[in-house]
Amino acid sequence: MRLFFSARHAPCVIEREFWTAKQRQAHSLHEISYRACFKPQLPAYFIDRLTQPRDVVYDPFSGRGTTAIEAALRGRIPYANDINPLSAILCRPRIEPPGLEAVIGRLAEIPFDEKREECDIDLSAFYHPVTEGEIRALRRYLIDRRESGAEDDVDRWIRMVATNRLTGHSSGFFSVYTLPPNQATTPDRQAEINQRLGQTPPYRNVAALIVKKSRQLLSRLTDRQRRTLKEVASHALFLTGRAQQTTAIPDESVALTVTSPPFLDVVQYAEDNWLRCWFNAIDVEEVAAKMSVSRSIDQWSAEMEAALVELYRITRRQGFVAFEVGEVRNGKLLLDEVIAPIGEKAGFSWLGTLINRQQFTKTSNIWGVKNNRGGTNSNRIVILRKD
Repeated sequence: MRLFFSARHAPCVIEREFWTAKQRQAHSLHEISYRACFKPQLPAYFIDRLTQPRDVVYDPFSGRGTTAIEAALRGRIPYANDINPLSAILCRPRIEPPGLEAVIGRLAEIPFDEKREECDIDLSAFYHPVTEGEIRALRRYLIDRRESGAEDDVDRWIRMVATNRLTGHSSGFFSVYTLPPNQATTPDRQAEINQRLGQTPPYRNVAALIVKKSRQLLSRLTDRQRRTLKEVASHALFLTGRAQQTTAIPDESVALTVTSPPFLDVVQYAEDNWLRCWFNAIDVEEVAAKMSVSRSIDQWSAEMEAALVELYRITRRQGFVAFEVGEVRNGKLLLDEVIAPIGEKAGFSWLGTLINRQQFTKTSNIWGVKNNRGGTNSNRIVILRKD
């Protein structure tokens, strides 16, 4: 194992720059906005060192699916779970990417000018009336395809891209200028933004923007990578539920878990995703009720212990867990110091903790960085092994 420490010695903490922070080295398939996500270089570092092709790599708090996508691109079988149903919607289509021509052809078949959607929610602060009509038509089309059982990989891809393009702060999104795409303000607050900036929603061509984003996502996907994704896609597993109870995953089947759980009350996932939930006909209140926001370290620790007990069950012998946590509450609480003993209590051996420190730029917040101070960002990764 090439992780800069040996299992023959006592656990240690090593701090250095373990991987490059250059975003251009990440595959284009990762370019989906989602709050509180780590860079692809993090799972890649551990996947390359601790697994072989066809091994199962898992993330119980999958988010946008960074670990799953990186594992699949490297020929590993991805397992992913998240209590937020948007996670699978954003991740699975990128494991089964259609060709760009198929996307263009399918979009040409969608009746964007057909007005069948009832105005159940006021979106006028975000969209030009024609754009809003196209979004509602697309939403109804995708709902009908899913409910009829006709939904295929092209539909899922279009759903994923459209979900990602709903709102943002550039002309590449369906909306007028608003918060970054990994967040969503309320209609009333958006109306205030419009008034303050003196802006009105311009027309955006929904189909054209979906094609543009699809071209970007697929831009670095080679034929060889397509074949690799196809080989592992049929074995991939996407779950929506609690990390503490994943009965669909067999005992001792996972070679490596790379994950980053929600950090106490730092991020409010449901609040950021109300519009995405509406577009995908998901009850945001139901999702929010299932999501636990741990406001005390004791509650968070109890939930993480239950998750690690479940990880111990599904991890194979000599398998690993790379558990990334951050510095919260202005660096006064280092969660790696909490996780390490919890991991040992669950049955794992704690091999050590890697602290990856990197310089960051002003774009870091777009990638979910929350602990920037003094020009650096740190990833604190607790390394556990099942003996």
